[in-house]
Amino acid sequence: MLASLGADYMGFPLRLTHYRDDLPEKQVAAIIRRLPASVTPVLITYLDTAPEIRELIRQLDVTMVQLHGEIKPEEIILLKRYLPHIRIIKSLIIGQNSMASLTSCMQEFSPLVDFFITDTYDPVSGASGATGKTHDWPISRRLVEISPLPVILAGGLNPANIRDAIFAVKPFGVDAHTGVENETGEKDPDLIDKFIRRARKAFSDILQLKFT
Repeated sequence: MLASLGADYMGFPLRLTHYRDDLPEKQVAAIIRRLPASVTPVLITYLDTAPEIRELIRQLDVTMVQLHGEIKPEEIILLKRYLPHIRIIKSLIIGQNSMASLTSCMQEFSPLVDFFITDTYDPVSGASGATGKTHDWPISRRLVEISPLPVILAGGLNPANIRDAIFAVKPFGVDAHTGVENETGEKDPDLIDKFIRRARKAFSDILQLKFT
């Protein structure tokens, strides 16, 4: 369903800290094997050691991983040594860290990873990501401006706010999770369709403004 609606990347959250996995790992691996070539599967995890991450990457047979844990740079260096081909997205959690800390993290990890993703911290649950909450978009915008790498925007995005979010932040890409789910927590085809179409329209409009 997600592929047919035009999703470019599909995230699979596993080995989480504040949430249970949506699906068993064997079922995730089976889904990934059936994905069309137009969709890139992404492992999303809070694991913070290179051997554990490598094991899960190999189990799922993915080429991209999104790291949300408090991982040390030396672990990413080791992971790249294990799997030189892997592309890495490193999270920058807004609301948990100061701007100075976020900038320092970006500088430290930019030689080691391929993308950054900004997401929202929830002080009530302690979760960093998948909170369904937006954050201070001007902070993400500033990170986009100073980042040497592409920055993806996440955090409480849905069909109603995606255009405003893209115009405010001007990210490389956008990520949605709870904002495209129905009341039972399942991905909703109508919400996903609206999200993707509105996101693509907003990116297209920004490009037109840039070159006019």
